[in-house]
Amino acid sequence: MFTKDKIMDFLKANVAEVRFTKSDGTERIMKCTLREDLVVPYVKKTDRVKEANTDVVPVFDVEKNEWRSFKVDAVQSISLWGSQE
Repeated sequence: MFTKDKIMDFLKANVAEVRFTKSDGTERIMKCTLREDLVVPYVKKTDRVKEANTDVVPVFDVEKNEWRSFKVDAVQSISLWGSQE
């Protein structure tokens, strides 16, 4: 079973391939990370203030070069992806 803390710890050290089910029921495979040397700072696009959702993991999609997120309970698998250099 995956927890938000375990996922975030893994992504802070690695680039991973995360397979999850989107809210519309489709499957998505995202190559993502939280490694500080690979992410760009998050830029807020609206003035809207949202309450933090503890069930969602914010990640940096290394293929789209954008911030994305997924729900912890939607994760099917996580594995290392590509070169970790």
